Amino acid sequence: VDTPAEKLLSYNRANRAVAILCNHQRAPPKTFDQSMANLQAKVSPVSQGSRAHRRRLPIVARKEQLGLAKTEFKQAKKEAKAKGGPDPKQQTLVERKKKAVERSEEQLLKMEVQATDREENKQISLGTSKLNYLDPRISVAWSKNMEVQLDKIYNKTQRDKFAWAIDMTEADFVF
Repeated sequence: VDTPAEKLLSYNRANRAVAILCNHQRAPPKTFDQSMANLQAKVSPVSQGSRAHRRRLPIVARKEQLGLAKTEFKQAKKEAKAKGGPDPKQQTLVERKKKAVERSEEQLLKMEVQATDREENKQISLGTSKLNYLDPRISVAWSKNMEVQLDKIYNKTQRDKFAWAIDMTEADFVF
């Protein structure tokens, strides 16, 4: 469990176990299949469109983007080797391509975790158990220990409701 998205997935899985025990079921949303299809759908390459469009690319396009970034990185590396001497411009280009590959891998992982979480939450109502059954101090302590922002767990209204728990809870809280 490395990235914040993976940490949040593990939190949601623990919350889901509580929701299942408490029988907090819901009917799958009517638009669920369509939203999952949109997440998985293939779209045009990243180089086209605005930044906002690029952030919302589905998983298939992210995989294409990653493949393209890896190819460009290998090509830049090969060109840098071919020149022989340390060319600062070439080194900068190689570093930029390497960062692009890393960024693409992170984005792809985040999208895959999001798809997994969405699929697992299809028939379970996490909100009921999180608000009514889980002690908020446990969630606050978990977020502090795991270094996950609290707004990933609770929305603004919930943070206001549980302000007492947020104020009093330290990372070493034991229930």
